[in-house]
Amino acid sequence: MEKKKIVIDYEQCALEDLTVDELRLIESAKMATRTSYAPYSHFAVGAAALLDNGETVTGSNQENVAFPSGLCAERTALFCCGAHFPDRAVVALGIAAHDGKDFTDRPITPCGACRQVMLETEERGQHEMTILLFGKQCVWRIAGVKSLLPFTFSSDFVPRKEE
Repeated sequence: MEKKKIVIDYEQCALEDLTVDELRLIESAKMATRTSYAPYSHFAVGAAALLDNGETVTGSNQENVAFPSGLCAERTALFCCGAHFPDRAVVALGIAAHDGKDFTDRPITPCGACRQVMLETEERGQHEMTILLFGKQCVWRIAGVKSLLPFTFSSDFVPRKEE
C-alpha cells in the first residue's frame, strides 16, 4: 500500500491585493446576499459569476421548509448563467456569506453539490474559473474547481451513445 497526499494551492489575499474586476465581483456577491431567502438558517449566501463577455450574473441561497428543496447561491447563479447565457464561459465566481449580523470573518467554501456543478460549468464553457471566497479577514483566491474537488466525477465517466 502506498499512502498519498493531495495538496492544493490557493492565495490568501487582502482586499487591496485583488484586481478591480475581482473587487467588483466580491461586491456583487455581497449584494446578492440581500436577495437570500434564509428564514430557517438565517445564513445568507450570495454568489456572483463573471462571464467571458463581462456580464455578471448573481444568485443567492433559497431555502424551503422541506430542506432538500432549497438551493445554494452558487448553483442558483451558475444555473442562471446556463439558462440565460448558454454559450458563454464563466471566468470567475465570487462567494460571500452573511450570518444575520455581519459578513463572515473567514471565507466559506462551497458544498459538494455546488463543487460538482462548478466543475461541469468549467467543462461546459471550456474555461477554468477563478474562485474568490470572501471573508472580512481575507479573501481566498483559488484557480479552478479541481483545487476544491480533486477527485472529480466528470462527463468522461459517462458512456456516450453511438451516433
